[in-house]
Amino acid sequence: LFLLFFTTHEELQTLDVDDAFFSTPEDIAARALKPQGGVNFIRTFKKQEEDQAINLPPNLDELVKNATYVQSPDNLVWRYFYNLKGSAEYPFPGGVFQWARYRINGTGLNETEKIFSESLNKHENTLTLATLRIFSNGLGQPHFHFNANEMGYVVSGCGQVGVILSGVTSNFNIGIGDVIFFPVGTQHYIKSVCDEDLLLVLAYSTGNQLETLRMKDYFHGTADHILAQLFFKEQAEFKKFPRAAK
Repeated sequence: LFLLFFTTHEELQTLDVDDAFFSTPEDIAARALKPQGGVNFIRTFKKQEEDQAINLPPNLDELVKNATYVQSPDNLVWRYFYNLKGSAEYPFPGGVFQWARYRINGTGLNETEKIFSESLNKHENTLTLATLRIFSNGLGQPHFHFNANEMGYVVSGCGQVGVILSGVTSNFNIGIGDVIFFPVGTQHYIKSVCDEDLLLVLAYSTGNQLETLRMKDYFHGTADHILAQLFFKEQAEFKKFPRAAK
């Protein structure tokens, strides 16, 4: 079972090998593939009623005698494959992230992480992927992304999502199998409301380093005297908001 993300918001267009083959005139296929028997051999192929990209033939054991594959070298494999589940954990108050992403500063990355990171950045319209685990009753604080749409799939647990727009907040509940979507620049938060952890697989529409701004960062990044003017409160009151240790 795979969970797939595709970098398109248009209707996905796919061409399978068998569809391409049967859409090609017999004489053209024979000239291109040059099989023994020529066009007569091409004519022995019959299009199945069911889509073979989805349904395996019932006599698969009779058709396939050898399906072994030689493992490619790591420097090739890690351009296309990354062990997200086994990657480093990045904890935050309330949960933990694991990332498959590009990072401008590769300091501290192991060799395979560097290969994967550089490979992502070389291709247009690629994706940053992550798993997000929010502990029971934990919170992923309000934040937004400068350079990516975000899509998520709920693997386990249940939660509540808030989308914060100008003067209004929309809330909705999420559970196993649900998909959520946040357009670029949309501030949102996610909290777990079950006894078990909320686990999501997230995809971000960027192959560059993901740019994120969290509520605590922009609130603490605003000078106290500016906040005093905005909220009509004494400047000293804003010392009550704790700042993270550097």
